Order: sequence, then C-alpha cells, then structure tokens
Amino acid sequence: MPSLLLPKPDKTLETLELSTPRELRVVPSVFPRTVYAAAHVVVDPLNDYDPWYDTNIDWDQTIAFREYLWEKGLGVAEAMDTAQRGMGLDWVASKELIRRSIDAANSCKGLIACGAGTDHLIPKPNLTIEEVIKAYEEQCEVVESLGGKIILMASRALTACARGPEDYATVYNRILGQVSQPVIIHWLGEMFDPELKGYWGSTSHDEAMETCLSILQTNSSKINGIKISLLSKEKEIQMRRRLPKNIKMYTGDDFNYPELILGDEFGYSDALLGIFDAIAGLAAAAVTALGMGDQNTYTDLFEPTVPLSRHIFKSPTRFYKTGVVFLAYLNGFQNHFTMLGGQESMRSSLHLAELIRLANQAGALLDPELAAFRGKNVMASRGVGS
Repeated sequence: MPSLLLPKPDKTLETLELSTPRELRVVPSVFPRTVYAAAHVVVDPLNDYDPWYDTNIDWDQTIAFREYLWEKGLGVAEAMDTAQRGMGLDWVASKELIRRSIDAANSCKGLIACGAGTDHLIPKPNLTIEEVIKAYEEQCEVVESLGGKIILMASRALTACARGPEDYATVYNRILGQVSQPVIIHWLGEMFDPELKGYWGSTSHDEAMETCLSILQTNSSKINGIKISLLSKEKEIQMRRRLPKNIKMYTGDDFNYPELILGDEFGYSDALLGIFDAIAGLAAAAVTALGMGDQNTYTDLFEPTVPLSRHIFKSPTRFYKTGVVFLAYLNGFQNHFTMLGGQESMRSSLHLAELIRLANQAGALLDPELAAFRGKNVMASRGVGS
C-alpha cells in the first residue's frame, strides 16, 4: 500500500499507510432528503495575476467538479462562502460563476441554487438600509434572470448599518416580497464570518432566532427553507421544530450532520453543507442507504467522516476552505493546491497532516497512490522530511 511521512506535534515523523476506500452504492432516485454541497472554486495558477488581489478561476476544472457533484446526485450551492465568496471571490466573478454553473446544471438537469447577497456594496460611513436593499435587489435580479434559484446570503453591510431587529425585518420583507420563486435563507454564524456577529439584531442566538422566525412566518410563502450555520445541533433542532410546515431546515452544521439529517420523531434536516464538497461520494452513499432503510450503513459511512469534518472546520472556522481544497487536490479534482487570496497558507503543516490521517480513516481518499504522491509533495514544500 502507498505510504507517506507525516509530521507529529513533537516534531518527529511517522509513516502512514493509506488504505483503499470501500465500494460505494449511490442511487440518487432514492434520496429521502434534499442535499446540496456548497462547492469550491478552482484557481488557474499559471495566469499572470496577483493572488492576494485578483480573482482568477480555472473555469473548466471548476465546472467539472460541479458535474461530479451532480453525477453523485447532490445539488450544488453556488457562489457561497465555500467558494470564498467575499473572501477572494468578488461579485463580478460570482456572476460569471453563477452563469456558467446554471448553464452546466441545465445541460445535465442538476439541482442548483445560487448565493445572492450585498458583497458588491462598497463599505462607507453612513451606509443606509435602503442601499442594502438595492444591493440585494441587484444580485437577486441577476440570479433570477439567469433562471436560478436564490440562496439569500447574510449581509455584512446589513450587520454594519442595522440599528436593531426591525431593520432586518424591513430588508427581508422588501426582498422576499419581490422574488419570483421561494428562496433559501442563509443564517451564517460569526464562527464562519466574524463580521456577521449580531446578525438579526442581537448577539444572543436565542433572541436572533426569534427575529428570524418572525420574518420566516411573515414571508412563509416565499421561503423554501433556511440554512443555519451555528455549529450547534441544539439550536438547529430548536428552530427546526418551530418552522412553518412548508419551510425546510437545511443543516449547515458541519459538526453534527449525521444526527441532524437522520432526524428524530419530530422531524429532520435536509442538507446544505461545505463538508459535502469534500466527501461527496460518501455523503451520496450514506443518503442512499438512508433512503433504502439501511440505517446501519448510513451510520457506518457517515460516522468516520465526522472527525474529519470537525478537523477541517476547527477554529478559526472561516479557514475551513483550505482543508476542502487540499482534499480536492489529494483526490485529483484539481492539479494544484492553490487558492484565491493565497489561502492555501491558512492552515499549518500539522493541520494538513492530521487531515490526511482522518481522511484515510474515513475512506475519503479516492486514489491512495495519487493522495500519497501529492501529500508528499505538499509536505516536502513545507520542509517535512527535507
């Protein structure tokens, strides 16, 4: 079996043998849940560009990865934070990404929903609620004009200028009153984006939930579901049980997704997760097993992925994208480990080494020979074994 040397916290090295992943059964027609993977983008590292400032996407590899997700039966949540939205991916590039992805989805009848926010709004003093509304309107119009379904993203601009819960109600009521089809609301917690602390007008998640639920109730006919990313299964379950019957809960909890998707006697969560970018085949096979009534296989497939996901999303959580792209590189979905904004440097060599160990345990390394070769190259570039 292929192997590679990995560093340990005491600065010694250990040899890890990589195992062959198990055969997976994927039957999208039996999926009992709606499942989206928030997909990353692939950089073109050979362009002449400034990696800290310029958005530079390899469109062929980026779209090819989405086609892989659709082949597995997963939906694509496009131009979200996993794609470095607002953290390297600007609105100009996001529009092109959304257009290309919708075209590709139409060609293969793939499920897709696209992020609409306010990230093109230039920060300035005295920003107004009306300006935030206009920014949301512009992005929503682009998504709908391309035939896309909207994921209404949380707004840093709204967080900055809102004076209380009533301003959030004003903005969301205006936008939801204009959309042509039901949207997915995204409540992204401050652990994913510190600039969103206090969203819905309160730093208390319980108080914020009350405001959010009130807005959902008022606009229930215009809402398909809500994705919450607070990394708290208790808060998600609490909110899930209080949703209007027609509104889905999409788990964004990359720590507790197997339990939340499985559900309880009162209901379950559908999924819109960044970790499903990294474990798409395993996720599709687990949801297949759930649809076939095989809870044991569902658990056997998902349980080993949880330590991997918790590691990838460990604090500072906003740097999880580095782990997602590193795993995509190890698995052959791109031919380099380069990211927008140079964010491949946001995790340490020890972090990446542990990611390889956990991915191996989870069966998430699709080609052990390739993963070993590429893992060695990355470790060598960081001084491991030299």
